[in-house]
Amino acid sequence: MDPISQGALGAAAPQALLGSRKLRAYAFLGCLAGMAPDLDVFIGSSTDPLLFLEYHRQFTHALVFIPVGAALVAVLLHGIVRRTLRPRETYLACLIGYATHGLLDSCTAYGTQLFWPFSDYRIGWNNVSIIDPLFTLPLLGLGILAATLRRRVFAVAGLIWALGYLLLGVIQHQRAETAGEQLAAARGHQPQRLSATPGLGNLLVWRVVYEHDGRYYVDAVRTGAAVAICPGASIPQLDLRRDFPWLDAGSQQGRDVKRFSWFADGYLAVDPRVPDRIIDVGYSFVPNSIDMLWGIDLDPKAGPDRHVRYIEEEPSGDLAGPYWRLLAGEDCPVRLDGQATTAIRAAFAAR
Repeated sequence: MDPISQGALGAAAPQALLGSRKLRAYAFLGCLAGMAPDLDVFIGSSTDPLLFLEYHRQFTHALVFIPVGAALVAVLLHGIVRRTLRPRETYLACLIGYATHGLLDSCTAYGTQLFWPFSDYRIGWNNVSIIDPLFTLPLLGLGILAATLRRRVFAVAGLIWALGYLLLGVIQHQRAETAGEQLAAARGHQPQRLSATPGLGNLLVWRVVYEHDGRYYVDAVRTGAAVAICPGASIPQLDLRRDFPWLDAGSQQGRDVKRFSWFADGYLAVDPRVPDRIIDVGYSFVPNSIDMLWGIDLDPKAGPDRHVRYIEEEPSGDLAGPYWRLLAGEDCPVRLDGQATTAIRAAFAAR
């Protein structure tokens, strides 16, 4: 998640678990230790644009690295708190704060290599957005109260809020996936795979992507009191032989495509606007659209040792309107009831 969320949870955890009159020192250490794993963003290469994708949320986030990472943070920070805490207390606060980071990141869609170096599989439970003020602000406020008033009860309340919110995300995720499966069935599709990820900053609107017969179908699901479908679009699945017949799989660009596919969990397609660009279909600012957030550009004239070009696209202002309409339910005409498949079919037939 974002650094503020990581710092807030990292601060609250040692306050709640090690509670004493040293709450301010625990909050300070836990906050910085909770953010420390993201220092991996500085791992990069001027010649290899995809290197940072391989190392972000890798060894610094792994379970086996937690004691090591906590020790490094403790060594760096103990001099600041040595008049308040013993070395053992410093290490425990850093250990707890550091441990929260990878677990919280695993709740997001991007996933985390918790089991590195034994596996490069990314754990992603998809039950919270990478930025969600409803998760972060109460947790941050309660942590500040605990440190200011030196009352452990506020830190405990913060942890309860965080865990409760993440649990709500699990429930909402299941509702979104179920709705996506019902939508696919109503279309007569049998998905090879299906994923649901929360929209930016909320647990209400979800992006549902599924694969069927060589295409990706992207829709939004609004999981309010009643579940509603927000129809989206579809795009052909990437086929390298068809889309890039000139690409040598053994070239650096060919290897880079495989690396990007691992990062995107295989959800790749050709950008409809840029023929030599491969995009990650799993993410978009508007949940039921196929607007690119990141992708790679290939060059048919490049030499065998040349890398692809990594592209990121910032959301433009004209996307805010469609997103707000999804949140308000204005672009979600199909509401599900007990006869979900029948309701979807009838609604689409009337459109």
